[in-house]
Amino acid sequence: MLSQEQLTFFVQLGPQLLSFYRALNRLYHESVKGAQPTWVASWLDQGKPDALVNYSRMKRFRDSVPHVIRPDVIPTQDGMVITELDSVPGGIGLTAAMSRIYADLVSEFSALSPQSCYDLVGGRDGMVRGFGAMLRSAQKDQTGCVAIVVSEEAKDYLPEMTWLAAQLREQGLLVWCVEPRAIRFTEDGLRLSVNNSEQAIGLIYRFYELFDLLNIPKAELVQYAVKKERVTVTPPYKPALEEKSAFALLHHPVLSPFWSKELGPDDFLQLTTIMPKTWLLDPSPIPPMATIPGLYVGERAVASWSGLETATQKERHFVIKPSGFSELAWGSRGVSIGHDLPQAEWVDTLRNALASFPTTPYLLQEFHKGRLFEMDYLDEGTNRLTHMAGRARLSPYYFVTGEKVELAGILATICPADKKILHGMKDAIMVPCAVLTDNVQ
Repeated sequence: MLSQEQLTFFVQLGPQLLSFYRALNRLYHESVKGAQPTWVASWLDQGKPDALVNYSRMKRFRDSVPHVIRPDVIPTQDGMVITELDSVPGGIGLTAAMSRIYADLVSEFSALSPQSCYDLVGGRDGMVRGFGAMLRSAQKDQTGCVAIVVSEEAKDYLPEMTWLAAQLREQGLLVWCVEPRAIRFTEDGLRLSVNNSEQAIGLIYRFYELFDLLNIPKAELVQYAVKKERVTVTPPYKPALEEKSAFALLHHPVLSPFWSKELGPDDFLQLTTIMPKTWLLDPSPIPPMATIPGLYVGERAVASWSGLETATQKERHFVIKPSGFSELAWGSRGVSIGHDLPQAEWVDTLRNALASFPTTPYLLQEFHKGRLFEMDYLDEGTNRLTHMAGRARLSPYYFVTGEKVELAGILATICPADKKILHGMKDAIMVPCAVLTDNVQ
């Protein structure tokens, strides 16, 4: 249950994050041209195939940013903290389906108990309606149907996206969820066989990661069709915008004037407050007179990465994780919590992360502990309500239509209190968020 103040935070967060994506996009392109420090583009391109980097820089994609924004937000004792951003998120169909179920339950409960009124964030159909509006906006003038293309690696999300596509067809939007092999390439564009007929594809919603392109059937044909403007794709093929190292750029003091100008002083302050300090684990030599900006062990400034190796368990409240372009960079894979590791394992993790920089850059990020919540859930084994203390990850879903950013729903994932890494797991409670209405006495 969210407070009105928390709901206001999430409503305001969407436009702030869209501004962040647009500023990051501009920073990258200006770095490529030399108008901003060139190491910015080098960082964001590190470990990416040259062909994909060149493709992402095409004039066609110059101003494109993701149309779906989903941050992972951790409520802490000191406020909300965003641990990362995801522009190819799972859970859209799941949150949409649960929103309908819970909205109907809330309606029945409110009728029986008028003094307890709750509004589901986004409403009963906010996720379906918002996703559909986003697809229409992304497709623009491109004629044809929408294909939600789900890769083999993301197949666990195929059922929820298939359900979502069916709901959108009921609303008159021609959307199908398919595997890559279902797409047929012709000289006129991409086509899809559905209901014993062929449909031209106008928009592909990319439910696959860019690091996985070599494993996706017909990926090159899709890229060719997009290049020739015979189909539109979202999220755009821009790996620089899917990098967690963007957090490190936001906190870099050299770039502060840029961020302040692009975001505005208030939003810049807000984002640097809720996005944890982050550093790219770049093994490049650091001059003797320099220190790593903003990085301290206790009260000691850190002048080299090796200076972290002797940090005590209490001093290393850090997370080490892949920056983005890797099969280890989603679903909590590859994440290490510094104060949970024995000393020798901490040193090995840090050194291995630095050694991986050429192909898979890693990040060092401040660890923020989530606050505890008391929850009850229905244990299907015993068919009884069971109490659990847990820590929450809140995942708001924002859909972009032109200049408008809509908060369509928020999925809460409450993990058992002993779990340090918060993500979807069999022991977690997953539920859409609601807010107490003002008319409650």
